[in-house]
Amino acid sequence: MAKGAEERGHARAALDADSVREAYRRWAGVYDTVFGGVSGFGRRRAVAAVNRLAGPNVLEVGVGTGLALPQYRRDLQVVGIDLSRHMLDIARQRVASERLTNVRGLLEMDAERMAFADGAFDIAVAMFTASVVPDARRLFAEMSRVVRPGGHLLFVNHFAAEGGPRWWVERAMAPLSRRLGWHPDFALRDLLDPETTRVDSIEPCPPAGIFTLVTLRNPVAETRALAAE
Repeated sequence: MAKGAEERGHARAALDADSVREAYRRWAGVYDTVFGGVSGFGRRRAVAAVNRLAGPNVLEVGVGTGLALPQYRRDLQVVGIDLSRHMLDIARQRVASERLTNVRGLLEMDAERMAFADGAFDIAVAMFTASVVPDARRLFAEMSRVVRPGGHLLFVNHFAAEGGPRWWVERAMAPLSRRLGWHPDFALRDLLDPETTRVDSIEPCPPAGIFTLVTLRNPVAETRALAAE
């Protein structure tokens, strides 16, 4: 294993479900203020993409404080899951105050081990979640499992630079993964295998392309199995 890959592996191992819960317990009260603005462009672009797709049943993985919930078409039936009960408490307050009757449930759930049946949803979207979970390949496999064949998977995330000054900064921050609650050096290949997974589109989002929207059709069963390994 190359040294860089080995270092990324150590950083990945340091982030587990308990550290994610603890990080987002700390962030919950200020998340909208600190991250809501800079992440807003990517969030709006992802929801707009969801709103253009067919199929009424939508799963938002890592719903957080529910910032995206008011933006979905009201004829879509939305279920959100998150590992942080503190974030979910704020999301539930948002749903009540804005009377979002199309939000059918907000559940505390591990995105790597979802309790939904196979093919329960038409669309699954994960916004700023892939670099938070301990094992993004398992996240991808689970999202693929719970979306029907021919359905859609969407991801908005920060993906690490391939080189240059930003690469050095992200690499230097990697040992802080546990404290931050996310992987600064997260790469697209940590989420999916570009050699075996057909991606429909990769679209940089403002500001300055910091975030990227990745969309794809739900992979076939063989690809799901590879992603889960």
